[in-house]
Amino acid sequence: MSDRFRVLLAYDGTDFSGSQYQPELRTVQGELEGALAKIGWQGKRVLFAGRTDAGVHAAGQVAAFDLDWSHTEEELTRALNAVLPPDIAATQILRTRNDFQPRYEALSREYHYRILISPTRDPLQERYCWRVWPELDLRLMKRESRYLIGSHDFAALGTPHQPGGSTVREIRRARWYKNGNSLIFEIVGNAFLYHMVRRIVIALVKIGKREEPGSGIEDYLETPSGPPVQGLAPARGLSLVKVEYRD
Repeated sequence: MSDRFRVLLAYDGTDFSGSQYQPELRTVQGELEGALAKIGWQGKRVLFAGRTDAGVHAAGQVAAFDLDWSHTEEELTRALNAVLPPDIAATQILRTRNDFQPRYEALSREYHYRILISPTRDPLQERYCWRVWPELDLRLMKRESRYLIGSHDFAALGTPHQPGGSTVREIRRARWYKNGNSLIFEIVGNAFLYHMVRRIVIALVKIGKREEPGSGIEDYLETPSGPPVQGLAPARGLSLVKVEYRD
């Protein structure tokens, strides 16, 4: 008799073509399913809380799978980590309800984006940040980020995952803080459009460089059908940190 398990995943997204399974490409889902097959899993697909793009990292991705496993969750965690590649780890595995759906039951998702403020590259950090120079006007970026809070139409800052899908999302927290020579952007929302966080970040960086015309973020939210944000912040600076559930 199979149980459903909820696994908390961390991964370095550098060498993945995203989290979602794609034939003939290396993905987080493909590697996880391959590892599970080595310990007796016979399912077709693992369920994920959400997609991350190629190059995006995670400390708190959530997935679910069914497995006939008679041992403890701790033993399953050790067994799975023994066959996962070095750039993925299961940090926690718990038995859960048989109908648990990690994507549809998620209450919120939290992402962090990290910017390194430096005129020279740092080989020990650059896999996980976007290096920017000269310095940005953090005061302006903080001020503009406040407009993101609440329920808005983000059509100018992202695209729906399905054609014709809603572009309205609710942002519950959006803030910048400094950590040494790094700036961290922390954003929490009920869900996110495709490329939404990376478009928000590049818009805010342009504001911090005083390159963005008009009123910046407020303009994009007031006229969602107008010209969209141009460009994307590099994927390597973005991490999925946490997915929250009612339990």
